[in-house]
Amino acid sequence: MTKGYWVGLVDVSDLETYKAYVRENAIAFKKYDARFLIRGGKVEKVEGAPRSRVVVIEFPSCQTALECYRSPEYQKAKALRDNVSTADLVVVEGYDGLQPGQGS
Repeated sequence: MTKGYWVGLVDVSDLETYKAYVRENAIAFKKYDARFLIRGGKVEKVEGAPRSRVVVIEFPSCQTALECYRSPEYQKAKALRDNVSTADLVVVEGYDGLQPGQGS
């Protein structure tokens, strides 16, 4: 089964309230077997206009990633984030095809 991912670009205006969101979102992420691949960290702009935080979260499937986002647990957490951050978030299906050098 192909994994699913949340890819988020986020600017935070109130770090203390955002910390409450982080504590609350752990409930949904645990329930839906989420795993952080990128969570903040140093960002170097090479193209475009990134936000200050980059987050990539892996889920067992794209369907699971969508279910997590739509869940009451995550929506409760999201309500804490809505007024203290600006975010671009997409749910994307992983890729299981050929990689460079593996043939045609």
